Amino acid sequence: MSSDAHLDRDFIGYGRNPPDPKWPGGARIALNICINYEEGSEPSFADGDGVTETALTEGGGGFAGRDLAAESMFEYGSRVGFWRLTRLLADRGMTATVMGCALALERNPEAAAAIPELGYDVCAHGWRWERHQNLSEDEERERIRKTVASLARTTGERPLGWYCRYGAGINTRRLVVEEGGFLYDSDAYNDELPYWTTVLGKPHLIVPYGLINNDAKFMRGAMATSDDFFNCLKDAFDLLYAEGASVPKMMSVGLHTRIAGHPGRAAGFARFLDHVARHPAVWVCRRNDIAHHWIATHPPQLQLG
Repeated sequence: MSSDAHLDRDFIGYGRNPPDPKWPGGARIALNICINYEEGSEPSFADGDGVTETALTEGGGGFAGRDLAAESMFEYGSRVGFWRLTRLLADRGMTATVMGCALALERNPEAAAAIPELGYDVCAHGWRWERHQNLSEDEERERIRKTVASLARTTGERPLGWYCRYGAGINTRRLVVEEGGFLYDSDAYNDELPYWTTVLGKPHLIVPYGLINNDAKFMRGAMATSDDFFNCLKDAFDLLYAEGASVPKMMSVGLHTRIAGHPGRAAGFARFLDHVARHPAVWVCRRNDIAHHWIATHPPQLQLG
């Protein structure tokens, strides 16, 4: 088998008979809240990039020079938004996964220390918030190594998952497996259950992510109010919960501290958490929890054998 066989496309997946995930406690849905922590790792003049990142901000100044407005919008996420989102979860006794860029967390030791204190796990989101598709193989290998070492130092535990900005490059998954120590990656959007693939002759677990239940839609014009956000999340949850009576699945909710961390959006997220809390048989969990469960309950020989 070639080393890049994992890049072959699969249009079939589990098909009409997906496996019963056997979520803990007979849960009908596994809900994972993902807080993307990127602030301070984005391209910037201060870091010598010659450009100001304006993606997923309120717009910035829209000019070629240093955009102080956009910089300040990123800072809001780490200064204010992160703490608001974590309070909403803590008030309801719910956990989350931080998709953390290593450099961003180095620049906010208080936030890095809060992650283990809150009982969250970290899925590595790269050394910086950058496109891995544009890196050479050697550059990407070094970025992955540097990311693991940094997150282990700042949060006290090495990351067990990996997730790129805007999708992986053609070498990413192979390099993640080559690095070793990871339980899974989330560089896939093609399912609602984890699944196994083979990379470098080894079984490798994919825990798919999703951009549909994601606050990035505020920045792309698809949502404007907290009710938009709440209804999007609620409808997805309600359908998956109903299906979960016979076909349980997982649901990922993606948040950005500089987007959902604002009060007028966080209010919709809070209503969603309260809606979830009114339902029994829901497993609100971390991404590591899903990976550990899948490895124990659906080992690779059952899906690859």
